[in-house]
This record gives sequence, structure tokens and C-alpha cells, in this order.
Amino acid sequence: FCSHLVNECNVALSPGSGFGPGGEGFVRFALIENEQRIHQAVRNLDHGLPKL
Repeated sequence: FCSHLVNECNVALSPGSGFGPGGEGFVRFALIENEQRIHQAVRNLDHGLPKL
């Protein structure tokens, strides 16, 4: 899932499993960009997620 988002949407996120056993099945987004880049990331996700 995370690889698909990087390759298809140009959006990086972390698999939840990297944050302990309770994170399995989740992902973590870090919103540390300016507002314009965050809006672009959301548009990219909107375009790329249906391709899963």
C-alpha cells in the first residue's frame, strides 16, 4: 500500500507496523509541509487511490 502511494501518488507515508504491534494495519501521515503542498498531496491521493 505504502509503495503504491509513493509510486502512483507521489505521497510518502509510514506503515503503522513500524510503530509497534498495535500499528499493524494502519499507516501514518506526517503533515509537515506548507498548505499548498498538503492540498496537492490530497489531490494526488484522490487520483491514485482508486487505482488500487
